[in-house]
Amino acid sequence: MKLSIVSRYIGVALLFNAFFMFLGVAVSIIYDFDTSFSPLFLSGAITLLAGLFPLLFVKKSSDISIKEGFTIVIFSWLLSCLFGMLPYVLWGGEFSLVNAWYESVSGYTTTGSTILTNIEALPKGLLFWRSSTNFIGGVGVVIFMLLVLPSVSTFRMRLSKMEISALSKENYKFKTKQTISIIAYVYLGIATLTFIFLMLAGMDWFDAINHAFSVAATGGFSTKNESILAFDSLWIEIVITVFMFFASVHFGLLFSSVVNRSLKFFKSPVIRFYLASLLITGIIIAFDIKISGNVDNIFTAFRQSIFQVVSIASTTGFATADTAVWPNLSILILMYLSIQCACSGSTTGGLKIDRLLIFINSFKAQLKKTVHPNAVVPVRVGNHAIEPELVSTVNIFIILYVAMILVGAIVFSVFGVSFIDAFSASISHMGNVGPAFGSVGSLDNYSHFPTMAKFLSTLQMLLGRLEIYTLLVIFVIYKWR
Repeated sequence: MKLSIVSRYIGVALLFNAFFMFLGVAVSIIYDFDTSFSPLFLSGAITLLAGLFPLLFVKKSSDISIKEGFTIVIFSWLLSCLFGMLPYVLWGGEFSLVNAWYESVSGYTTTGSTILTNIEALPKGLLFWRSSTNFIGGVGVVIFMLLVLPSVSTFRMRLSKMEISALSKENYKFKTKQTISIIAYVYLGIATLTFIFLMLAGMDWFDAINHAFSVAATGGFSTKNESILAFDSLWIEIVITVFMFFASVHFGLLFSSVVNRSLKFFKSPVIRFYLASLLITGIIIAFDIKISGNVDNIFTAFRQSIFQVVSIASTTGFATADTAVWPNLSILILMYLSIQCACSGSTTGGLKIDRLLIFINSFKAQLKKTVHPNAVVPVRVGNHAIEPELVSTVNIFIILYVAMILVGAIVFSVFGVSFIDAFSASISHMGNVGPAFGSVGSLDNYSHFPTMAKFLSTLQMLLGRLEIYTLLVIFVIYKWR
């Protein structure tokens, strides 16, 4: 394996991080050289040098092997998280080494959970950097990198195969270069429109751009301790709800529907299933919290339930209510949504609707095969027949995913975390959702988690964001011949 070539392309990923660090420096200057200026400037300089060094001393090469491709993807993520924690460590405050690592990984994986007890105590430059990690991680550091790298088909194809899951590619009927461009167009479009509409809804420019970054990335980092609840604005909640939904559906479908001005988007069985799950769970939760006395009227019940359902299902994790005190039925439904989550081909994490539909239909097909052993029963999602290899991969992924949640919950419990905290936090971290329940609810934080539990949480976040296989392959990659 040519480590020099690998280091060159990882260097490109680091340059993107340095660029956003220097944007944070600019924000710090706008706000009278706040206390984040020096940490961000120094971090940006270190990251810039680390990224430039291999670019200057390693020759260009677009001929990479699969082994090198995996190494580039995995270490682009890990080193982005590592360099991304520098501004936190240098600033200090609540950021011990493990806390800085947790906050950095949470940002890049778009989990949005935090160890901060007072977010509003952070200077503006650091708040901007924190939201930037959501924005970089939302579309993926490797996708940013592929936008500027040489358009050599084999190179783009190999890296995009490792960064974009097989499920995501199902609705991209384009060449690799076009697919990457479409992802970028839709992503930037959602962020830009969210920013504009939040400004129109009454947010100032700083809060609007930070929340736009988080919405497009379905990340959930807010500039306020009480998240979206702090704004107490129906219009802001509507804007964020709408764009959280758009950010949680397949970007290819969204692009083709807008460009072709068609309703093909709503004909997709995945979108229909997703919409139905949001509406049904939203209605049930609204009546549940109204009957239990958590809200005064049915309008408030629907306002809170719809927002939280879309927020959790899209894995954004913004909050307009303390869901930890909601009735048990509502909590169970939100836990289910934290596992199901949204669509492939979006910026969301979790199991994803597509896999759930494939699993359900493969189960139905197996039942038919049991009754009619000689029948050929294909697994279908809508009119689309799913290849047996993909069905097998999906079912194995689901088993692994559930196993990781259970292992995480057990280990959290070993470190002294209560059952509800351990189980819901494990679901949340694997799904990159953010808020959980118990003492780590939608308006709480993970500051009280034991150090080892925080570290384990970051491993779960990375496993969830890289969809298990990509990260686990690092343990066997160097044994390949």
